[in-house]
Amino acid sequence: MVTRLISISLYTVATLLVAFSTAASAWLLFPALSLLAIGGILFIMTNMQVGNLFGRHRSTIITLYNGAFDSSSAVFLLIKVLYEQGLTLMTMFICISACSIWHLVRTFFLMPRTHIPYPVPEDYSYGITCQKSASYSLSMANPDSQDGVRHRSVEEAEKGPKSLLDRAVAPEPPVASFRSCACSWLFTWHLLWLSVMQLRHYLFIGTLNPMLAHLSRGDQHKISVYTNAFAFTQLCGVLCAPWNGILMDRHKRGKKNEGGTEALKTLADLRSAVLSLALTAGQCVLFSICASVPVLPVQYATFILQVVNRSFLYGGNAAFIAMAFPLAHFGKLYGLVMALSAIVSILQYPCFALVKDVLDGDPFYVNISLIIFVLLAFIHPINVFLECRRRERAAGGAADKPPAVMEGERTHLEGDTSAN
Repeated sequence: MVTRLISISLYTVATLLVAFSTAASAWLLFPALSLLAIGGILFIMTNMQVGNLFGRHRSTIITLYNGAFDSSSAVFLLIKVLYEQGLTLMTMFICISACSIWHLVRTFFLMPRTHIPYPVPEDYSYGITCQKSASYSLSMANPDSQDGVRHRSVEEAEKGPKSLLDRAVAPEPPVASFRSCACSWLFTWHLLWLSVMQLRHYLFIGTLNPMLAHLSRGDQHKISVYTNAFAFTQLCGVLCAPWNGILMDRHKRGKKNEGGTEALKTLADLRSAVLSLALTAGQCVLFSICASVPVLPVQYATFILQVVNRSFLYGGNAAFIAMAFPLAHFGKLYGLVMALSAIVSILQYPCFALVKDVLDGDPFYVNISLIIFVLLAFIHPINVFLECRRRERAAGGAADKPPAVMEGERTHLEGDTSAN
């Protein structure tokens, strides 16, 4: 709850700074944009956990949230249109700040105080209670009542001996450490996968205006038309992002062993991510090829591929981290991969200088180089596929052993696979 309140506060302060900025106080835009970026990433991180409530459709909901976050850039198209109709920037940004009231109400009355567990317990509820079911809370509120005594008796009868037996027969495997997750090859190649494609998108957006000016030979009307078309396609991100989640959920549903161990379920999650990761990299290659074609009408196809690929990229990034690593480290790993990929994105600035000062505003040769660079993203799905094969062989070898030996080695096996 504290993180959500911080993100809402940063978002509100940022929009108010923009609202009250003038030509004389344009420096306010620097802290405003910084606060908006920080508040936005905190906001999406604290809301993606809602996907935990949807069980088999978890990846779909996570990618839907990322798509909505991605489509939020279309708000500036609305601001541009309303500004052209005569509304002032102050009025519009004050209205945007007022929308944070809804987020405050949602935070206090719908979202839990800490985090939403996964898998969600059967008696879990959300809302004002944000803890257990109403019947559970009512009986435990008065433990001396008849219902409370009966509830405790049933709970002790069910949990006592059974839990002792479960701990004796099937001990819980230890959760992999954050360091082992961050230093694993899965995380390293995932970082490369995200970084190269994110850099490609940043370079395209940063060079969009000079590219349109170059292809249209400075025709301001054509530049405005294509800029509006690009902004409009950004609105479609919320429609495209769930496709990736649906793809992973349906692929996982067909192969996941519901009665298996947590290691087998994690393996099914990883297997379902291979197609999504490869498809996202393929989309980025097609998008890069279209962006390299020096024909103005082709850029309509570039805009479509860009928004589809960007939706798949950020939604798939969050879904993969949630599936491949322990949930306890999700926030730390998500923040780490976004921070490190942002450092790689600094390479866009020398590329901008190269296009502007050396190539006379023509990004063709930079785009060709980026196509080769984006091909590195295919290493990640190949690595995940090989990791799944390795874990399948390890699980198959364990299945041939006697049950006592298999139970004794389960913790060691899962610890090794999570570290790699």
